[in-house]
Amino acid sequence: MSEKLPSREQTIRYLRQSGCSRNIIKHCEKVAELSVEIAEECKEKGINVDLKLVEIGALLHDIGRSKTHSVHHAVVGAKIAKSLGLPEPVISVIKRHVGGGITAKEAKRLGWPKDIYVPQTMEEKIVSYADKLIEGSRRVPIQRTIKKFRSEKLPHSSITKLQKLHKEMLALIGDCKCLP
Repeated sequence: MSEKLPSREQTIRYLRQSGCSRNIIKHCEKVAELSVEIAEECKEKGINVDLKLVEIGALLHDIGRSKTHSVHHAVVGAKIAKSLGLPEPVISVIKRHVGGGITAKEAKRLGWPKDIYVPQTMEEKIVSYADKLIEGSRRVPIQRTIKKFRSEKLPHSSITKLQKLHKEMLALIGDCKCLP
């Protein structure tokens, strides 16, 4: 898989060319940094993870924010990635990173194309999870993100999915020093 992925430099160029702000790029770099740390921890525990896919997917996860800052940035980002000819696994990371995942019912309500928007692969789960632990370019505890979800009046199901993802990641990597 890794040989079809763009380089880190090319990925940053894609973000700039798409119109991502410096702050979004910095956020993506921080999510990538944490994602790779989590992926390396997984590998140490014997879990098969594509480190390059994690890094490139994390760098590109918010490319859709070049056009919108709404929840729709996941679908918009997937379209941008497709137009750039990026491999399907990268596109999947982008479209599945929002919250703890978007169910088919929620996606329909949002008017999104019929597809899977819940992280499926280890790489997708790692990027989605790491994204919830980075606010701007700072690492934050998961409890802070959960509190933020509540204050934004997100559906209880969103909080439940995020908590489930958190528990799954903790079960895999334990209390990793990389977690805030």
